[in-house]
Amino acid sequence: MKVAIFFGSISDKSIMKITAEVLEQFNISYESYVISAHRLPDILSNTIKKIESEGTDVIIAGAGLSAHLPGFISSKTILPVIGVPIHCNNNYGSLGGIDALFSIVQMPKDVPVATVGINNSYNAALFAIHILATKYQYIRKLLLKFRVKKKEKLITEIKQHLSS
Repeated sequence: MKVAIFFGSISDKSIMKITAEVLEQFNISYESYVISAHRLPDILSNTIKKIESEGTDVIIAGAGLSAHLPGFISSKTILPVIGVPIHCNNNYGSLGGIDALFSIVQMPKDVPVATVGINNSYNAALFAIHILATKYQYIRKLLLKFRVKKKEKLITEIKQHLSS
């Protein structure tokens, strides 16, 4: 069982590394790939076939600008794909990540991509963990424990705030 993390450019690494950090907290194996859907479509197609044959369960794909990567991947596999729209800081007239968000969230019928908020690779990782928890009991237990800890932490913070 594992997650494949794709991003279309090295410049996306700072956002997508958060995905890896969250997966590591849950001891979930993953591999990362930097492959452009536009510039290297044949390599991307071959890589998708490879990860399917290796038993990958979920794909997380981050992309900026026209953000074709998650949709391209979804068109080549039946594995769940979670898209992370990325705000690109470059000279190409970026629209603050809205361009990427619309590209990913507006996928045509029959090619679904789950989409999280702009630069929110943290939630993409957690959504992947939720998907894995439906198949793997030990991940389900870890996720439930994680949620209880988050709830307890929030309650403690609220109590501290109210008492000060």
